[in-house]
Amino acid sequence: MNRTTVALLAALEAVIVVAIGLAISLVPLTVLWAAQYHLAADWFTFWRASADIWLVGHGVNLTVTLDAQAAATLGLPGAVIPFQVTIAALGFAVLTAGLGVRTGLRAAETPFRLTGAVSAVVAFAVLSAAVTFSAGSAPVHPSVWQGIVLPPFVYAVGVLCGFGFAALRAERDGKDIGLSDRNDRGERSGQAEGPQSRGAVLSAIAAATNRIPPMIRDASAVALRAGTGAAALVIAGAALVLTILILGNYGGIISLYEQLQAGALGGAALTIAQLAFIPNLVIWLASWMVGPGFAIGTGSSVSPIGTELGPLPGLPLFGVIPAGGFSFGLIGVLVPIVAGFLAAALLRSRATRMHDLHGTSGLLVAALGIGIVAGIELGLLAWWSSGAIGPGRLHDVGPNPWLVGSIAAAEVAVAAIIGLVAGGRARR
Repeated sequence: MNRTTVALLAALEAVIVVAIGLAISLVPLTVLWAAQYHLAADWFTFWRASADIWLVGHGVNLTVTLDAQAAATLGLPGAVIPFQVTIAALGFAVLTAGLGVRTGLRAAETPFRLTGAVSAVVAFAVLSAAVTFSAGSAPVHPSVWQGIVLPPFVYAVGVLCGFGFAALRAERDGKDIGLSDRNDRGERSGQAEGPQSRGAVLSAIAAATNRIPPMIRDASAVALRAGTGAAALVIAGAALVLTILILGNYGGIISLYEQLQAGALGGAALTIAQLAFIPNLVIWLASWMVGPGFAIGTGSSVSPIGTELGPLPGLPLFGVIPAGGFSFGLIGVLVPIVAGFLAAALLRSRATRMHDLHGTSGLLVAALGIGIVAGIELGLLAWWSSGAIGPGRLHDVGPNPWLVGSIAAAEVAVAAIIGLVAGGRARR
């Protein structure tokens, strides 16, 4: 494939990613428009609603202005005053990032991976801007600059992760992703992206890295892998526990569905909204395991040491949160500790090398780095999953990112010290 073909295919893939994200909400709303409104209402109202949902799923703030009658109908205290919805329904962001990983993997297989990545992200940014400018309406106004920046940013992160996965796969297979046979063929035909320029960039990065003290450099390499692994294990544990809670409280969730009496289409729309919110709940449960827990409204708290809940939003999925707290109590707090230990212990060869080169101080620095990396990642996830979901007390929903990050860093660092020491001794 030549450069133009790669660019066009990457741009087409970005268009498909945007279309999939919008269709998740637009298709049910269009069915509602046809079945309940008999095609008489303005379809663009449903388009704008779908655009708002897609944007808020990527972290774009919405400013909502309701008249007195609408506020009274919804039963939201303080809704007459304009309020913001700042919480992200992360299911959309996860979908976009996951499809971005696929784009990155595809682009990495071509001799023009940089062209493909740039073309895809630019096309996605153009479409995101078009969606943002078409989404504004009288009651709901999305943040324009966030709508232009945040969805492409999420997609670009996925593309970069795809490049990283492709590089790891190439390293595992003993290949050089930048200088493969395909690139050599493209270079001979005068079409490949300059491997010499990439080599110069890599050489500059290597030179800058070599100026870092060896102990810090080696400890950073261990910390990045093990810290990310520990954070991933905490999230995986939270996802497993949430699955068990949903299955165990299935009857209560169905009862809440029946109380809402939303009908078939309304129930389908509600289910889609809750599926988009599941990543948020996973991160909230991970924050609970770390210790600080989370809030669902100002003054509320769901943590291992106690649960205080006020009125909850009418989402049946919130039925998994018991009024008296989770029955497994403080056992869940062991998850980040076990995750830190396992992530560090699995890097036995690196732990042995760190001990041989830098002694115990090297292991301590690496363990501290593991805790910092895991704390930063879990804190950022907590920040992204929290925000305002409505007016009044619903302004504070989700975990406190500073508490989650700092406590997670301390827990994982302590466990990592034990894991690194155990791993280093196991190979000696």
